[in-house]
Amino acid sequence: MIQRFIELGEGYSDLYELLEIGKNNRHRVSSLIAFHSKKKENDVTSLAIVLAPTDPGDFQPIYICREGIPNPHIKPSKRYDLFKELSEAINVPIIELDIKSSDFFAEKELFYQHLIGILRMNRIIPPMK
Repeated sequence: MIQRFIELGEGYSDLYELLEIGKNNRHRVSSLIAFHSKKKENDVTSLAIVLAPTDPGDFQPIYICREGIPNPHIKPSKRYDLFKELSEAINVPIIELDIKSSDFFAEKELFYQHLIGILRMNRIIPPMK
């Protein structure tokens, strides 16, 4: 199985694309995730949608808007509220995880490999076959 993050942007207008992916693929949404981190002294959140693997192909996409939304526990945000509305509409709870910021990693790809490890360890996505 191939599991890969697909970054849409940082959560400004691209958040609406993330929400459309969730609405239009509600039958494939396996998880909604809010990754909370601290980036340059700002409390930020990355929002992600994990889809079920394709069949055939065994490809599991994880769409993400990276670190552009204020942490809703610190500063309420209409953008996070829209993600919550999606969660309620498709009846999939939001999983919240505290992580290191992408700034901690030398390359963005290392950041995403780290997140895949966290998701596997927490059994949010299946391990490699």
